[in-house]
Amino acid sequence: MNIEAFLESIPPLAVYLAVGCIIGLESLGIPLPGEIALVSAAVLASQDVGISPVWVGVAAIIGAIVGDSIGYTIGRKFGMTLFEKLGRRFPNHFGTGHVALAKQLFTRWGVWAVFFGRFIALLRILAGPLAGALRMRYPYFLAANASGAICWAGGTTAVVYFLGLAAEKWLSRFSWVALVLAVLIGIGVTKILKDRTRALITQLEAEHSWETLRQAR
Repeated sequence: MNIEAFLESIPPLAVYLAVGCIIGLESLGIPLPGEIALVSAAVLASQDVGISPVWVGVAAIIGAIVGDSIGYTIGRKFGMTLFEKLGRRFPNHFGTGHVALAKQLFTRWGVWAVFFGRFIALLRILAGPLAGALRMRYPYFLAANASGAICWAGGTTAVVYFLGLAAEKWLSRFSWVALVLAVLIGIGVTKILKDRTRALITQLEAEHSWETLRQAR
């Protein structure tokens, strides 16, 4: 389903609730397109359809903080066994390589992994539950979680909103060729980053399998 079309079909209050719920569930650990929902709502806000960019940002921030906090509580209660079970059922999102990479980042960067994790799809899903499972102190987690949510949600909403306002004027001055080129560059950079992340995950999964085999012997 096209998220932007869905958001266009519902009243503003429902848009804010939808954005908050989608981002909250994603932050809780459910793989949903939170970033797409936020960007789509911010684009709609720039089109003068009665949607406030401020409330879009507020809804996203609240959803991110609440969702991560619930995820933290779940992770703290069930520990790393939670990821083992999820990895067997959803290997594309909670496979050993994904969890190993996230755990490696947490071990090295601590609360900064929570803060910057808000900007990275893999950590955005795993940050809350993994922080709880690794017994990160909640006050530190909450501070990093809240500040990351404010920067990510507020920054993304503001940038997309003002770009939307400027788009019509920009397109009147530059050709569609320039726009297509910019989009292609963006897609290319995103693909490179995803490929590098996937390669690292595959490497970590292979190392985990070898270590498991070695211990079995």
